[in-house]
Amino acid sequence: MAGCRSSSAANAQLASRHHTAVSKSLSKRRHDDDAGMAPARGAPEVTLQEGAAPGSAMARKAAGKAPEEILLDWKREQALLKARVVDQDTEAWQLDPAFSGLQRVGGVDVSFVKDDSGSACASLVVLSYPELEVLYEDCRMVTLTAPYVSGFLAFREVSFLVDAMQRLQEREPCLMPQVLFVDGNGVLHHRGFGVACHLGVLTDLPCIGVAKKLLQVDGLENNALHKEKIQLLKAGGDSFPLMGGSGTVLGRALRSHDHSTKPLYVSVGHKISLEAAVRLTHSCCKFRIPEPVRQVNGLPGARRHKGRKRAPKESQKSLQADAFPSEPPGKL
Repeated sequence: MAGCRSSSAANAQLASRHHTAVSKSLSKRRHDDDAGMAPARGAPEVTLQEGAAPGSAMARKAAGKAPEEILLDWKREQALLKARVVDQDTEAWQLDPAFSGLQRVGGVDVSFVKDDSGSACASLVVLSYPELEVLYEDCRMVTLTAPYVSGFLAFREVSFLVDAMQRLQEREPCLMPQVLFVDGNGVLHHRGFGVACHLGVLTDLPCIGVAKKLLQVDGLENNALHKEKIQLLKAGGDSFPLMGGSGTVLGRALRSHDHSTKPLYVSVGHKISLEAAVRLTHSCCKFRIPEPVRQVNGLPGARRHKGRKRAPKESQKSLQADAFPSEPPGKL
């Protein structure tokens, strides 16, 4: 594992555990941020946005509440966080064709244990850019307490990813990634706010959602027309927009490698434009899957515990059909 590099932003102080004080930040923002100046080159500072309760805090609030009350709480919290999503480029490196200034990229995932909906492996990797060599990795088994509800997966898992980011800041602050790849969706989501958005807003880091399968929302379908468009992607880097029935472009289908015919579905999570997200995803692909996601999926714990990213069918049916009848089926 590579040693820590010097950084002008490495003096940030972490606040207390994120689930004990919702309004406290994981680290202090530099005055440059408030002044509208470009941040100093080096390790970014992770900030838990004020008023944003992470998943574990919401799980504790849900204790003893009726399912309808839990869902109402989550809808309110999700709406507050969704209003903070930034879908434009915010960093100088995002505007450079070669992403000059980008030095570290991260990948995160929560892998659910097969046939055990209460256990999962939360994983984080950090790679150098453009070399894409592993600098840091963290894989930890966690116990899930929040129920699975379609459209609200982040409330079940995102707090463990924030924990992983906090451990990194404590151990190796100058290895903090400047952008996170999330094995999941961003604005390409039932409610326009997937786990990549949720994590991005909580940490105030640029986040990109990368999904291996199309989430069929807002009229998007994996139908014959969609498959015809995929056939027109002739080379790595080719892509086409995913326009929903509402007329909103929710992401892009990307042919990530010359030798892969299966596209990836890239969407904005936070603080990056869709165009930059697609370019960066392609530039991180040695194979079909971008290296941050491929490496985080390949961690020993993640491989051992990789399973479905949803509750067992029986529990899913109980939560959605009985307790939460208004929520549509599907991942996230």
